[in-house]
Amino acid sequence: MQARTDGEMMERILSFAKEDQRVRAVWMNGSRANPNAPKDRWQDFDIVYAVTDMPSFLESDGWLGCFGERVMMQSRRDQFDAYADGAPDFSGWFIYLMQFADGTRIDLSLVPAENAAREVLADKMCIPLLDKDGILPEVPPATDEDYRVPPPSALEFHCCVNEFRWICCGNVAKSVARGELSTAQEMLGRYLRKELLQMLSWKASVLHGPVNPGKYGKFLPRFLPKEDWAEFLSTYAGGDFTAFRSALSAAWRLFSRVSGEVAAALSFPLDREEEARVLRYLREAGCL
Repeated sequence: MQARTDGEMMERILSFAKEDQRVRAVWMNGSRANPNAPKDRWQDFDIVYAVTDMPSFLESDGWLGCFGERVMMQSRRDQFDAYADGAPDFSGWFIYLMQFADGTRIDLSLVPAENAAREVLADKMCIPLLDKDGILPEVPPATDEDYRVPPPSALEFHCCVNEFRWICCGNVAKSVARGELSTAQEMLGRYLRKELLQMLSWKASVLHGPVNPGKYGKFLPRFLPKEDWAEFLSTYAGGDFTAFRSALSAAWRLFSRVSGEVAAALSFPLDREEEARVLRYLREAGCL
């Protein structure tokens, strides 16, 4: 199926809103509202409808068929019913995540029209699209400034370094010693990489001022030396302990070097003696 163009999708989104009297205002946020995000056909359409009579929308999902042939959909109803006792209150906000067969996707939120003035200002990365009644306040030009990472405080820097080292010696070493590759991979992939991405984001902010690293650091190649990003990619491990040790070693080296660069740039203390003790412990435990 041929993908619809951006213009065709926006026409469909706005046509429904214009024709349905319950929809009183529409705005867009997410990456399409980010002036600094690269544009491609895979970007979601993050749309908000400010509506009257929320219950009438939630009675049935049939009205969503106007947006096209869906591969699947997820909504708040799917996310909460299986885990909550009783019916959750959806009256303040509801969302439909819709993947369409042509490759396009709409993340459509519904909010009560009486809350529109507050909700539209909740995210600075926002573009108003329709306002039937003048209920929206003046909205400044969209900016990603709320997503930018400034250089850290001394305490933030210390906590990141401390957490990275603790996960290594407190969790990774134990997992390797037990031969628990899945646990070791989880420690590296979910927890160590989080701290590593934080440190890399701080280096980018030291070099360029506050920057938006993007989800999972996807924009960091714009701001870091190519060598840093290449080394970061080498921290993704394969499916055995040999590959895992190689990835962990790459993560350790990169974090050690970049944390030293950030500390030097910001005149923060960095306990290299502790680092040496942790490194020695990891080697003795067979992790590196």
